[in-house]
Amino acid sequence: MNKSKGRLWGISDLHVSHPQNRQVLERLRPESEDDWLLVAGDVAELTPDIEWALTVLKERFATVVWTPGNHELWTLGDDPVQLRGEERYRHLVAMCRRIGVITPEDPYPVWTGSGGPATVAPLFLLYDYSFRPPGVPRQDAVDWARSAGVLCTDEFYLHCHPYPSRDAWCGARVELTERRLAERDPGIPTVLVSHFPLIREPTLVLRHPQFAMWCGTELTHDWHRRFAASVAVYGHLHIPRTSWNDGVRFEEVSLGYPREWLQWTRSGTVLRSVLPAEDPS
Repeated sequence: MNKSKGRLWGISDLHVSHPQNRQVLERLRPESEDDWLLVAGDVAELTPDIEWALTVLKERFATVVWTPGNHELWTLGDDPVQLRGEERYRHLVAMCRRIGVITPEDPYPVWTGSGGPATVAPLFLLYDYSFRPPGVPRQDAVDWARSAGVLCTDEFYLHCHPYPSRDAWCGARVELTERRLAERDPGIPTVLVSHFPLIREPTLVLRHPQFAMWCGTELTHDWHRRFAASVAVYGHLHIPRTSWNDGVRFEEVSLGYPREWLQWTRSGTVLRSVLPAEDPS
């Protein structure tokens, strides 16, 4: 397999409806013409903004890989596309294919640049409220969080049609994705790209632990081991950092809202290097 040059970058939670974040995206540039970009969800809420942002990125990076976050799946009243649930997701997939962006429904590409080879697998998985305390039954979970003053906006705008619940949609996505990952070339390590963390541990640092219920599923707790991940990329939590679990590197690649990232001291690009890993020095 021939090696190419370049770097595999990651970013998520661009939220380009905020003018400051839109300016950040407009300044993003690759380091070389061989760079790839992994976009791990929450580009925006409105379909025109999503298409604009991904089009700009595809014009600059050799390959762009996208998986949806919860915000892309919202159906807001001022969105020109009023599709809901699975139909909205399929509409976004078709849009990405039209502009040349790889989605979770496409064949997994293989990164052959520095740190490779690695099969890049964008995963659309959702959540099933299983990141909750053992004593809280599923049927009481949302009320338990609400009683602490915590409620995810998904409960109003993320529709699950035609599935009976978000739990059921999550289960269907896990089953489909698990089957596809099992069919990959087992001799090549993977880069697993999801909006929600594959494991519960990253949510343990949340300021409001109740929010963890909207952050993933226990069904994927061992995927980084089962599917030979060299690195797992995620967003959603707006806590960009590198952590390790079972010897596997986990990269949280969020930008986040302006009120969050404007108070951080950032040097250089807001992109995070997925492969090769950043030099800790």
